[in-house]
Amino acid sequence: MANTHTSETESPLFLKLEAVANRYAELNKQLIDPSVLNQPALIHKLNKERTEIQELTELFYEYRVVLRELDEADQILKDPGAEAELQKLAADEARRLQARRREIEGRALELLAPKDPRDEKNIFVEIRAGTGGEEAALFAGDLFRMYVKYAEKKRLRAEVVEAHETGIGGYRDVIMLVEGKGAYGHFRHESGVHRVQRVPATEASGRIHTSTVTVAVMPEVAEIDVQINPNDLRIDTFCSSGAGGQSVNTTYSAVRITHLPTGVVVTCQDERSQLKNRTKAMRTLRARIVEAERAKQEAETAQTRKSQVGTGDRSEKIRTYNFPQNRVTDHRIGLTLHKLDQVLAGDLDEIVEGLRANGGLGEPHG
Repeated sequence: MANTHTSETESPLFLKLEAVANRYAELNKQLIDPSVLNQPALIHKLNKERTEIQELTELFYEYRVVLRELDEADQILKDPGAEAELQKLAADEARRLQARRREIEGRALELLAPKDPRDEKNIFVEIRAGTGGEEAALFAGDLFRMYVKYAEKKRLRAEVVEAHETGIGGYRDVIMLVEGKGAYGHFRHESGVHRVQRVPATEASGRIHTSTVTVAVMPEVAEIDVQINPNDLRIDTFCSSGAGGQSVNTTYSAVRITHLPTGVVVTCQDERSQLKNRTKAMRTLRARIVEAERAKQEAETAQTRKSQVGTGDRSEKIRTYNFPQNRVTDHRIGLTLHKLDQVLAGDLDEIVEGLRANGGLGEPHG
């Protein structure tokens, strides 16, 4: 076999994929072993591991074929006695194979990257109008609807936990629960300040205004992961209210829970049942308490990190939505797309994949 192919099959990536494929074959053998077949818990564990590495295994087998065919094309291109027509075909084939090789390597590296254990968790997305008054509230509504559509595209379930509407499609703040496989992984890089540039409907002179909205994404925390002493809670009930504060029902179904040690307050009035509102509010409270503790720990180490990675301040704008130019720019990775209308319709894949590929890191550009 040619040296080119040999060196490729000794590369770290090839060897990693080969090890995964060997493990996949080993799991298949174990799953037909009579001593394993009477152990349901073990079968479940082995099947889970096999499912997790199945795509990598398939990539390995295709990668091996692509490398072999690339080597064969290379041999033809290097053969001085080969006919011109054959060399042209080999060159075309080599280009196609190189493109597929890059795709396989990119996907394999993505799958081999260490997973954040929180990626599969349900999440709470908290959207708050920042600077810009009514225009900021309207854009908070736009972001809320964008995230609902994005969740639907990812087959996730989104529901409102708490919302304070401004009456014309805007929100002072809104919290939504997003449930389903990989929810945190899809939304994790959305936390930060989102800036909008557009002419408000109320602006007679046509002047572009700049407003901001803050987004916080918090993974849901299991009850066993955070212990809350019932004596540390003050629970108030009241009648649900709609836009403008008017009462929308006469039963005390809305719930406000205050965690006295931290001062965290959660309100839930979306459900007609007080029990359901209380359950939702407790889920939100646990996530907020853990998030507050994480933010506190980050703040304590921020000073030492500042000189190495910039401020790391979550208040830095992460994305700008420019309506006149139909443009959206993610400042963390310097990505600009001229399809703001599609992004607001929930088409976030290009931005999310770009952030994932870069680990969502880096100082904002521009």
